[in-house]
Amino acid sequence: MNWLDPFRRTWHRVRELGKNPLVLRSLLALPLLWLAGRAPQPIVRIGLPQTVQTINPKMGMHTRLTDEVEEWKIKRTLEMVREMGAPWIVEYFPWGYYEPEKGRYDWTHPDLVVDHALAQGLTVLARIDFVPKWARPEKSTSRYLPEEHFDDYADFVYAFVQHFSGRVRHVIIWNEPNLSFEWGYRLPDPEAYTRLLKGAYVRAKEADPDVMVLAAGLAPTLAPPDSEWGMNDLEFLQRMYDAGARGYFDGVAVHAYGWVFPPDDPPSADMINFARAELVHEVMARNGDGELPCFITEAGWNDHRRWAKAVPPGLRIEYTLRAYEKALQEWPWCPVVAMWAFRYPRPARTYQDSFTFVTAEFIPKPIYVEIQHHARGAS
Repeated sequence: MNWLDPFRRTWHRVRELGKNPLVLRSLLALPLLWLAGRAPQPIVRIGLPQTVQTINPKMGMHTRLTDEVEEWKIKRTLEMVREMGAPWIVEYFPWGYYEPEKGRYDWTHPDLVVDHALAQGLTVLARIDFVPKWARPEKSTSRYLPEEHFDDYADFVYAFVQHFSGRVRHVIIWNEPNLSFEWGYRLPDPEAYTRLLKGAYVRAKEADPDVMVLAAGLAPTLAPPDSEWGMNDLEFLQRMYDAGARGYFDGVAVHAYGWVFPPDDPPSADMINFARAELVHEVMARNGDGELPCFITEAGWNDHRRWAKAVPPGLRIEYTLRAYEKALQEWPWCPVVAMWAFRYPRPARTYQDSFTFVTAEFIPKPIYVEIQHHARGAS
């Protein structure tokens, strides 16, 4: 067989396919598609400073722009938050993304998020966690931070606060350390977390004395004593105080999911509902911190059709609006309720998508429209 035969057969096959008009058009379109993929992205401008119009200054959203790569989508997300009437956002800034090597920082993406948020008139609460590979053992998770690297985390907090001084005024130290998963699949350790918090607090204040340092939002859980999966959030917070945490945070982040219960369902130590936030504040008050604020950085209801902890869409709207009103009217110690989650960069294709207010394609859901009407004073 001649070595050119395979190429000849391929060429003749392409010629035969080319006689079909549909195939021919497809083949001709390939170079255009290739060029489109290589075309420069449009320039996205920050624009003039905007102001959020709302009747409730405590309305907030958890935006989840961490993995959003296109700047126009970052801008449009934050525009829609402002247009809805929420002046606050909570955003996740993973340490491992922005310090890939010790002492080498890349602020490109967080600068985009923060600058666009400020241009839309939004206040940013920055959650900082996610351990880089160089600060943890091999084959460990991004939630595993050995104590010998606590100072490295504090150094990053210092660098973050210094870089964003005057732009980001609230930082959250870690996330849900009372869960085994969030503590690197180790047993929750409130004493160790307190040591992490103390170090980060000191370094943050060195970078900017005016920054507000928030203790991590704890997962609301009724885990029994010695559970391998988690620790009761109220017990965890009390043990933080017992370990000397008082004086090393300016406020507490709180996670307050409603599940199937309305916002006015009364708080109880053996229940998980939205009003459980009141019990967190009571623990703070018993330890002399009743004047400190509780920032609700995750909250909300889900309207998935087949999830046991979901509610119908109409109830989700009703409960969300009432939660915003409750914080405004009844909780002077709560500056913001940030609902989870405004939009995901791509669909999760699970029940998680039913927490969102806007689709990945920027289509507002009915709950978005109703909140927007509420923020503008419509009944």
